[in-house]
Amino acid sequence: MNKEKFASEVLNAESTMYHVAKSILICDSDCEDAVQEAVLKAFTKLHTLREEKYFRTWLIRILINECYRNKKANSRIIPFHEYADSQPAGNDDYSYLYSAVMQLKESIRIVIVLHYIEGYSVNEIGQILKIPAGTVKSRLYSGRKLLKEELKDEKL
Repeated sequence: MNKEKFASEVLNAESTMYHVAKSILICDSDCEDAVQEAVLKAFTKLHTLREEKYFRTWLIRILINECYRNKKANSRIIPFHEYADSQPAGNDDYSYLYSAVMQLKESIRIVIVLHYIEGYSVNEIGQILKIPAGTVKSRLYSGRKLLKEELKDEKL
């Protein structure tokens, strides 16, 4: 894969990367740092990519690892003001849904984001997260059940 193709693929995956990072890190500045670091690592490790058709999955896996590394490094810091400001701008109509998704346990939240927002299949999510497809299905079921309970009083 040449530099131009790499840049093009990264730009195509940009929104997906941000959504995945946001589902793990929550804080916007941490998300941006993780995405930038993941792109840099992917570029330096591009020679380890076996098949170009799996570039996006490979890139998301790198991002997830970077997010967890970032989260672990910042585990002692709790920036309260970042959580208060973490609502997405311009999405007032769906703020209740956003809040409900962000309240889910992280392992469930990332599966929900990858499947319903980014459109990954159960098998692709299993590859990205390195978990069995059955676990992905179980987390999707749990997430839907929890969201249904949380949103039952909202006027949709």
